[in-house]
Amino acid sequence: MNCATLSNMTGFILSVLDQSSVASGRSPAAAVQETLALARHVEALGFNRYWCAEHHNSASHAGSAPEVLLAAIGATTSRIRIGSAGIMLPHYSALKVAEQFRMLEAIAPGRVDLGVGRAPGSDGRTAFALNPDAARAAERFPNQIMEILGWHGDGLPEGHPFASIIAQPVTATRPQMWVLGSSDYGAQVAGYFGLPYCFAHFFSDGGGSEQVMEIYRQSFQPKPDLPARLAAPYPALGVFCLVADTEAEARRLFRSRELWRLKRDRGMFLPLPSVEEAEAYPYSDLELARLEQIRAQAMVGAPEQVRAKLEALSAAHGGISEFAVITHCHDAAARQRSYTLLAEVFGMKGEVAPALAAE
Repeated sequence: MNCATLSNMTGFILSVLDQSSVASGRSPAAAVQETLALARHVEALGFNRYWCAEHHNSASHAGSAPEVLLAAIGATTSRIRIGSAGIMLPHYSALKVAEQFRMLEAIAPGRVDLGVGRAPGSDGRTAFALNPDAARAAERFPNQIMEILGWHGDGLPEGHPFASIIAQPVTATRPQMWVLGSSDYGAQVAGYFGLPYCFAHFFSDGGGSEQVMEIYRQSFQPKPDLPARLAAPYPALGVFCLVADTEAEARRLFRSRELWRLKRDRGMFLPLPSVEEAEAYPYSDLELARLEQIRAQAMVGAPEQVRAKLEALSAAHGGISEFAVITHCHDAAARQRSYTLLAEVFGMKGEVAPALAAE
């Protein structure tokens, strides 16, 4: 069965993408605890999957080891799919990643996603500290995907030097592999391997995302004879949304994200400021002009407003199979409320979709 058979009335599925963002005045450890609580909350609401991002040496995000965090989420949930968004492969051995996600599959059978990316998820110095050969390793990204798929059940090509190695633990089910990215490179790689692809729309407010999705569809090569490959493209978008009971309240809460984005655009990755900090900040005329751009593009508002924006975004991309929703909000309770309102406006019933599969 294809995951799309359990979509909501709009034709697409809703999931969650979490960066374990650090809020000013609270510790990175507190951000991790908020992630664990949010995963349980959105599972009860019926979101399809819960993805954890990978960032290093960042004061903004505490999610440095998604594979560890996912083990805790998998052990404390029962239905929602869990996955990485994503594991930055150039930092790591493909075998180690294959083993980690086979272990997760043993913890949460039939509900593990392995999302992989090529970006460093950090600055150059940190990338070097993680893997001194990271620059050259990025060139092996497609080979690493092939190797992981091989260890997860496809088998490695005859004559491959690692063909006799088994990635333990052997499990009856296997993780679903995804390719994640913010350029057409990842889209082409996903298409070549017949894998689902998620574009990070929230990175740059979607610049060029329509063209990237079209490239993904055009480059897609069905491989229905292989496990975990798809018979047709499965395009998804990672999007920022913030929902509140009223538009005014949503806009007020969004001020934290606005100021954070201004700082990020200057290369400053800081904790998410509070609404009060954002309101007290002395914005320059240039910054106020940038805020107008951010506000015009933001999927922020009351439930029906955000629903309409997601529906329009899906239509603009030729039909999106799934949205992975990321919500930065300084108030943890307001963040949970945002996902609750999103589930309600889309009529979610607390069901979770099955794994993607070739048809």
